[in-house]
Amino acid sequence: MKQVLVIAKFDQAEALRVAAGLTLMNDAVKVDVLGPLEESAAVNEQKEVIDFAEVQCEIVLANDLIKRIASDIMEADVVVVL
Repeated sequence: MKQVLVIAKFDQAEALRVAAGLTLMNDAVKVDVLGPLEESAAVNEQKEVIDFAEVQCEIVLANDLIKRIASDIMEADVVVVL
């Protein structure tokens, strides 16, 4: 089983959608959202899907950004940045 890290940097809704789709491969998926989660219909809809699929979703704020991202990247087999 692979460890897949999805980093939501540019398009949060798309990153969450991709993470949900990656669960179909039976790999462990984790999402790191850089900055606060957007309040939009698209993001809220995908967040519900992520919650249903039990995907770990972390909000990474500026004060621990580099440390957290570096740690998560080192643990992952595959990293996707969207």
